[in-house]
Amino acid sequence: MTYSISDLEQLSGIHSHTIRIWEQRYKALSPMRSQGNTRLYDDKQLRKLLNIVSLNKSGFKISKICSLSDEGIEKLFDQQFSYSSGDDQADYYISQLIRHGLAFDERSFNALIDQGIYSLGLAGCYRKIIYPLLVRLGLMWRKDDICPAHEHFLCNIIRQKIFTHINNLQPAGQSGESWLLFLPEDEDHDIGLLLASYMLRMQHHQVIFLGSKVPLDSVKRVLSTLKVSHVLLFMIKSRLAAAAQKLIDQLSEICSSTKIHLAGNSQVIGKLTHIDHINWFKSLAEFEKTIQYPALHERNF
Repeated sequence: MTYSISDLEQLSGIHSHTIRIWEQRYKALSPMRSQGNTRLYDDKQLRKLLNIVSLNKSGFKISKICSLSDEGIEKLFDQQFSYSSGDDQADYYISQLIRHGLAFDERSFNALIDQGIYSLGLAGCYRKIIYPLLVRLGLMWRKDDICPAHEHFLCNIIRQKIFTHINNLQPAGQSGESWLLFLPEDEDHDIGLLLASYMLRMQHHQVIFLGSKVPLDSVKRVLSTLKVSHVLLFMIKSRLAAAAQKLIDQLSEICSSTKIHLAGNSQVIGKLTHIDHINWFKSLAEFEKTIQYPALHERNF
């Protein structure tokens, strides 16, 4: 597969201007050229750039990195990861998961993400690795079709991991509060919603998971059938302010006696009006605190 320099910028997190400077000064990459003289890069060039970026963020000078052969960069990268921790290690995971995902290397992707979950726990792995990975690929808060096949490949493996952890939990008793989770009918990226389901179940809450592309009539039917304490939805896609406002207004009417919680695209949610009755989760930490200490949360509203 070939990539433009803007694709490399999206995948590496490095501005295209910086990539050009690295090419010109340090011969970091050797792009091909299209008939129109546009830079084009292959998978090998992308993998090399991801390794260079991680090493540079770990403190190595770009001139030193680029003086090495491709094999030397790989060797230095592996050595650095074995001694790294914290953000450096998270960056290693992200860059290598991108590398394995773009190569459709399921076994390597599985092994590395399992390692991350083992080290950090599922919620920690999501916060430090999975979410930044999805943001970098443009799959969560914005849609940038580098290749739909890559999107489906990566997301389905991640979804399988979360489902496995959910299935390993003990069923919730009747004492926890009930949460209804769904995405609007024009939304289909449910990884964040799945993680919320896992975390709620970990705290012994009852979860009614409807998933993606759910019409509001279906939400209304569930609420008329069951006693539900909380409704949580994600608004991820970019949409017109009027359309987002209409959705929230209609949901507010349906949930007149149910607490609404909202997460997702801050650029969309930030434009909503008359939402004082809605709890907006701006971070995973806010969500964790709410479900761990519900009594404290209720006093703050």
